[in-house]
Amino acid sequence: GCSSKQETTAVFAVALQDHIIHSHQLQDLSLTDPFKSRLRNTKNIYKPVNKEMVRAVVDTGLRKKSTHHKNKEDAEKEYVLDPSPPQLTLAQKLGLVEHPSLPLTPEEWAKIKQRSLQHGDFIQPCAICREEFALQPQVLLSCSHVFHKACLKAFEKFTGKKSCPMCRKEQYQTRVIHDGARLFKIKCAIRIQAFWRGYIVRKWYKNLRNTVPPKDSKLRKQFFEKKVQQISDRLLSSYNIDLDEFFSEIDSSIAASRDVFQQLEGKQALNETDWEKIQMQAFRQEISDCPICITPLSPTVHPTCPCSGNCNQFSRQTVLLSCSHLFHHTCLQAFEEFSLRERPICPLCRSYYQKKILKC
Repeated sequence: GCSSKQETTAVFAVALQDHIIHSHQLQDLSLTDPFKSRLRNTKNIYKPVNKEMVRAVVDTGLRKKSTHHKNKEDAEKEYVLDPSPPQLTLAQKLGLVEHPSLPLTPEEWAKIKQRSLQHGDFIQPCAICREEFALQPQVLLSCSHVFHKACLKAFEKFTGKKSCPMCRKEQYQTRVIHDGARLFKIKCAIRIQAFWRGYIVRKWYKNLRNTVPPKDSKLRKQFFEKKVQQISDRLLSSYNIDLDEFFSEIDSSIAASRDVFQQLEGKQALNETDWEKIQMQAFRQEISDCPICITPLSPTVHPTCPCSGNCNQFSRQTVLLSCSHLFHHTCLQAFEEFSLRERPICPLCRSYYQKKILKC
């Protein structure tokens, strides 16, 4: 009996020792497996290489690279990230150590996900990096906490064990989800729509302010003043400013209108009475100099001229026009010769005229 007990204790000791060795070597991490990666690197180091089989590959860019685009369903498909559970050790088979937990069923994952949604873990930032999930892959733990996949991988690599950063639960199970990315896309779409609606409303309001006058009296006055200013600016910008041509058009239009009025009034031929009235009107204007040469007129026409005694030797004939303007006869003839019009006009008022030479 003592030998059988010793044999069983020896078997239990060997089983526990084997379990401890396996638990230290295979830590059963979800995202990092340093033991397997170390074995893979040692195999690659001591693998012989045949130099004859090695060829230099030059990428010219002419070959079409085969790109396998994943479907939208595959990109948003949820899957369990934990590796397949290892075989049971001798200690676990003998009942000395508890069996590892079985993989969770889809129904259990749905309940965990619903509990995480109630806590609002998808809305809050990642508890490790304190940044928004955005479009980066995220991992749901069996304790209903959510983290970035890269953040959880770095945390497991740093600690060397499976322990939740929030509740410190060990030997959890992980599942890749995309709820945070889906929520981020919805937020981006809402933000884009808000910006577009704001742009449309501002554009509509600006057009409304430019077309509909306000009801307030002061604002209404400013509105119409601005409209008149805009119309005048457009007219000035579209009009070709040529002052000489503009004044010549004005002169021709005034002369034509006065000619028409004279024809309608029947004043083509003036009699002596009319000339006397025109001469009296010219005397009332008290013009003593010729507007063309700026020299004194004849003293007989203006007896009040102070230089009447000195100007007798330089006196010239004076012409009275039907528009009551006085000129030197020679000055008016020179002006008519230089004029390009078929019918000359008055140098002062730009009207067609009849002339009469005043006698000394």
